[in-house]
Amino acid sequence: MATRTKDQATAQRTATRTYQIAVIPGDGTGPEVIREGRKVLEAAAKREGFALNWHPYDLGGERYLKTKETLPASVVNELRDVDAIYLGAIGHPDVTPGILEQGILLRLRFELDQYINLRPVKLYPGVWTPLRDKTPEHIDFVVVRENTEGLYAGVGGFLKKGTKDEVALQTSVNTRVGVERCIRFAFEYTRKRAKRKKLTLCGKTNVLTYAHDLWQRVFNEVAKSYSDIQTEYTHVDACCMWMVKNPEWFDVIVTDNMFGDIITDLGAMIQGGMGIAAGGNLNPEGVSMFEPIGGSAPKYTGKNVINPLAAICAGSMMLEYLGETKAGRAVEQAVMEITGKKLKSLAAGKMGYSTSEVGDLVVNALAR
Repeated sequence: MATRTKDQATAQRTATRTYQIAVIPGDGTGPEVIREGRKVLEAAAKREGFALNWHPYDLGGERYLKTKETLPASVVNELRDVDAIYLGAIGHPDVTPGILEQGILLRLRFELDQYINLRPVKLYPGVWTPLRDKTPEHIDFVVVRENTEGLYAGVGGFLKKGTKDEVALQTSVNTRVGVERCIRFAFEYTRKRAKRKKLTLCGKTNVLTYAHDLWQRVFNEVAKSYSDIQTEYTHVDACCMWMVKNPEWFDVIVTDNMFGDIITDLGAMIQGGMGIAAGGNLNPEGVSMFEPIGGSAPKYTGKNVINPLAAICAGSMMLEYLGETKAGRAVEQAVMEITGKKLKSLAAGKMGYSTSEVGDLVVNALAR
């Protein structure tokens, strides 16, 4: 791909409504769910009069096993030039855990400075939740997770590794710049979401008295510029408790990298499971990446039974990010229509339909 500046890319897509999308199907069932996602997104694009140009990349376990490459520098440079990245799944049973995750997922987040992880937690009609007496009106909030710092920054090491005196250190890195840009994004997102206009800071200030003191101080300072936003603080353990007991209390939650990783998986469960959970790794000034939250599910590979809805919902998020808000919301509405009327379950092999048939159901609902 020819290199474009960000301004040139924006000008081109504004003039032609043509978007350059890098596709990383990845491992396991990733290619299957991405296939259905692309099918739905193409239907949405045709309906709303814009075009998606797909640029596939074979990153993942199979490539690593053949070449020992995870993410070549040349590919990173090419990805800087697209409008968005659509990811299926990373994780291969024959590759040691951590190699692909760090070599592809984390590296992409760091190299492309995708400093926001955005995770909607929304219960759709007809979807079962383990929370008794909770309905879609009770479960509809968003987690804004800092995505490039904290314990994931990779600062640490071993002393006397492998001996009885071994010491392992892992340092949480929290910079003023990193914390503030995440918090400001969360305030802006809460204002734009315009639901309850309440932003909750999730931390652990009573124990993590350095890192989370910084988070609390910056949160309080930034809040002064957003008098229309109600603010509150909760410890992460209490946050988990209230997400289960009273999820309707939350509108938007902002938190650090590690705590965000934990509470978003809890969020996925209360919204019905990994089969419906989607997320975005955002660089608001650059290239962002959208993906289903569930893993590669290798035991279901090639069986045409995996649920593609999370990948389709990730595609919906991507369209909204690209500015095609009407198309993105139409895709979400189509998903909500079939969860409420068609699917027996979200679990692989129990939906009552194959993977490709679920994709067709969404396309048909979109046409209506």
